[in-house]
Amino acid sequence: MDKIRNFCIIAHIDHGKSTIADRMMELTGTVAKREMKAQLLDSMELEREKGITIKLTPVTMRWKGYTLNLIDTPGHVDFSYEVSRSLAAVEIAVLVVDATQGIQAQTLANVYLAIEQNLTIIPVINKVDLPAADVEGVAAQIINLLGCSREEIIEASGKTGYGVDKILDAVVEVKPVFSSSGLEFLSTSYAGHPAEPNATRALIFDSYFDDYRGVVLYVRIFEGEIEKNAEILMMAAETKGLALEVGVLTPKMTPRDSLKAGEIGYIVTNLKTTREAKVGDTVTLVKKPAREPLPGYKNVLPFVYAGFFPVSNDQYKELKEAIEKLALSDSALRFEPENSPVLGFGLRIGFLGLLHMDIIRERLEREFGLDLIVTNPSTNYEVVLANGELLEIKSAADLPDVASVMEIREPWVKGEIILPKPMIGPVLDLINRKRGHQTNLSYIEERAVIDFEAPMANLLTDFYDQLKSVTSGYASFNYELSGYKAEDLVRLDFLVGGNKLDALSIMCHRSEADAIGRETTKKLKEVIPRQNYEVALQAAIGARIIARETIGAYRKDVTVKIHTGDRDRKAKLLEKQKRGKARMKRFGKIDVPSEAFTIMLKRD
Repeated sequence: MDKIRNFCIIAHIDHGKSTIADRMMELTGTVAKREMKAQLLDSMELEREKGITIKLTPVTMRWKGYTLNLIDTPGHVDFSYEVSRSLAAVEIAVLVVDATQGIQAQTLANVYLAIEQNLTIIPVINKVDLPAADVEGVAAQIINLLGCSREEIIEASGKTGYGVDKILDAVVEVKPVFSSSGLEFLSTSYAGHPAEPNATRALIFDSYFDDYRGVVLYVRIFEGEIEKNAEILMMAAETKGLALEVGVLTPKMTPRDSLKAGEIGYIVTNLKTTREAKVGDTVTLVKKPAREPLPGYKNVLPFVYAGFFPVSNDQYKELKEAIEKLALSDSALRFEPENSPVLGFGLRIGFLGLLHMDIIRERLEREFGLDLIVTNPSTNYEVVLANGELLEIKSAADLPDVASVMEIREPWVKGEIILPKPMIGPVLDLINRKRGHQTNLSYIEERAVIDFEAPMANLLTDFYDQLKSVTSGYASFNYELSGYKAEDLVRLDFLVGGNKLDALSIMCHRSEADAIGRETTKKLKEVIPRQNYEVALQAAIGARIIARETIGAYRKDVTVKIHTGDRDRKAKLLEKQKRGKARMKRFGKIDVPSEAFTIMLKRD
């Protein structure tokens, strides 16, 4: 058992995790040189194109007689739940920091997660071969953060392979932790849960649905052994299944007769949906079930919602089937049917953040050929009614009658921004403009760390873009949900030609309603086409109109054919035109283009 090492690579986005993983697989001979390609573990087309990791990916390697199980994790804040899952399955975390950028927000967040799990952290400075590399400056930041010595920090280059052998040696040198029985290999994260003799317990840290094979589980075996064709039991879901095939990933699926304690591998099951084998569940054997499950992870709940509608209603069924397929391999996705009088049938989908939403939208359009309208993203709100009942609403359209509402609570986040010292002023100003407030200000060498709290809804649209703008791209940002706070919130409706469009309604703070109303009606005026009659665009809180713009009518000159100066005849034709326009206004239908529903995303 002491010849197995389980480790993951954690870092901020774009600090070189996947490139280092490539060099490790090359160095250990896991992948032949002719099969090698950049970002080998990023199998999704979108991952390769955007240069980011979206799904965690495990791989088994051999190095100096040891079996090394690596999990390459995502670096973006939206996918931090993937990181927490991989940390629970390993004992060692290789922390990669870019020599040109130093410690960033997601670096800190991942370090805190690793420390919570009592993992051994191996610090690595990557990209030391670049001309802009500040190796000693970044080393000082890492020493300040981890309290390690300068000798413990490994200098490496994922591009050239320099120093990667030292990282592998450092992983091998970490001594494994044994359980109380002294027999089983056990992660320190589960040290408080003693082994059960003869019981088998494995943690599901990821699962996906394969069209040809069914549900495939990625597991870490903590105790016992799972053999091929064994009857397995998912303890939390209470579902039984068969282990049709077990094996390790190298990084291709390599079948084995069994998976033993300490190993990371896959199980191909006969299950039909990942709902039957949730991430964080414990797998045990039907013939010898464990008494209690391993502690799993908290269930990830989405806090960004958006309506997805097909441009053609004929594609609704295809959209539903496509989302169901994506949900099979993404346990964070939540969706429910939604019907809009203007947009027709669609789905309201919950995401972990805006990047998560963007990735799903792109996958739906690329992989399934769908043409979509995506409404303004919103977050969920808690509504306390006068009778004491607590409701959770996912969009402004779901808000009950204001007379029955006692208070509305909105989600707030704790944020952390790392930036150069001279840029503190503009960033604090930006936080204040978003109704946020600074809670702490500290320094790491030449960088400042601003801790703040702000309402989630105000960070949804363009906060990240504005932050990059005021800091010239030097700031990094990380956040987590902190709880719900009661605020003076109102539902802001938009009326086109006197008709309320629920899909455009938003929740906002009363102090911001006037500005948002004026700004949005101006933008709607630019995208809604002119009609043969005048169209009023209004923003309203309840029955009170707070902003208005008017789209002027097309005017046909009906007097053009009159060659004489007959005033009576002119007046008669103009009166007839006026009556026709009034009738058209009564019965005419205004076609609202899809750009109108994404206009809030472009808020200045």
